[in-house]
Amino acid sequence: MDDPDRHYESTVEIRYSDLDTFGHVNNAVYATLCEEARVDYFRDVLDLGVHEISFVVARLELDYRKAIPDVGDVTIVVGITDFGRTSFTMGYELRYADDVVATAETVQVAVDEEGSPIEVPTEWRDQVAAARTRADDA
Repeated sequence: MDDPDRHYESTVEIRYSDLDTFGHVNNAVYATLCEEARVDYFRDVLDLGVHEISFVVARLELDYRKAIPDVGDVTIVVGITDFGRTSFTMGYELRYADDVVATAETVQVAVDEEGSPIEVPTEWRDQVAAARTRADDA
């Protein structure tokens, strides 16, 4: 999960309601932070709105490294790290106050209107390649 090919950053605000009774961000919120970064990625990199995204999450893996102790901004560095025929993998690094607080990986499967797997669109692959090049040049 430490693939360096994360080429996009999203900032998500932690709200008071994200804190649990122990005074830190509830572990389930980390998956939501990844989801919000994934939606931002598809909007900004692939130019797709939330209702145009045609995939399902098939797998989620989260490694917690440090608690997020308060409200504030979390930076999520994310990118598509691998493409299969019908699936693609995304890697995430969550940062709070300059600390890596978690890493994550999701596998998504592209689907049609009925929910059946389809090939990942070629234009997605091309747009991701262009985003990687821009990140490398920056």
